Amino acid sequence: MIDPVRDLASVREATELLLTAAAGLDNAAVAGPSRLPGWSRGHVLAHLARNADALVNVLEGRPMYVDAASRDADIARDAHRPLDAQLRDVRDTDARFRRTADVPADWTRTVALRNGVTDSASRLPFRRWVEIELHHVDLDIGRELDDLSEEFVTREIDFLAERFSGHPDVPPLTLTAPGGRTWTSGGRNGDPRTVTGPASGLMGWLAGRGDGAGLESPGGLLPVLPPL
Repeated sequence: MIDPVRDLASVREATELLLTAAAGLDNAAVAGPSRLPGWSRGHVLAHLARNADALVNVLEGRPMYVDAASRDADIARDAHRPLDAQLRDVRDTDARFRRTADVPADWTRTVALRNGVTDSASRLPFRRWVEIELHHVDLDIGRELDDLSEEFVTREIDFLAERFSGHPDVPPLTLTAPGGRTWTSGGRNGDPRTVTGPASGLMGWLAGRGDGAGLESPGGLLPVLPPL
């Protein structure tokens, strides 16, 4: 069950954890590569700040971004700042997002995101939590997918399995984690492809992180997923 108030508390905790870890970097490390191809750690931190601004726009009824080019340009502009400026920006924009989300409003309303995607306003705090947790891993500063909470991992698999459900470029999928937890996703034509492994590995694969190590599928090859 979606609980935006509880998710906002998780956003605060995850953000503090990320900021504490990132504070151990220096300017040279911020300029160094992240785990995202073509992005430095500065790009990741800049993206987190600009994403918070974008979600404020959504909550207040404005377009998430002016356009894709402006989104990318803003990240590129802010990526090369020193560490203190990066951390201050992430902290300040995250606080602004949570203040905006605390304003009484109809959480059941439908909001517009980017690329034509719509969602319930109640899921925006969880979407922000996802940004913080996955990009903390992307920073390559010590946090791994296996460190993420069982609740977060399970909910993110739920979310991604739903997102890929019915996708014409994804084969029918049956995902199975230890303990028998199973998800179905992908297209509707053909026999399902089974992918089994630890929940954190399944989540990472669905989210485009990691190389699928520890996951098993008939024939030894994992299906290719389109980018999110």
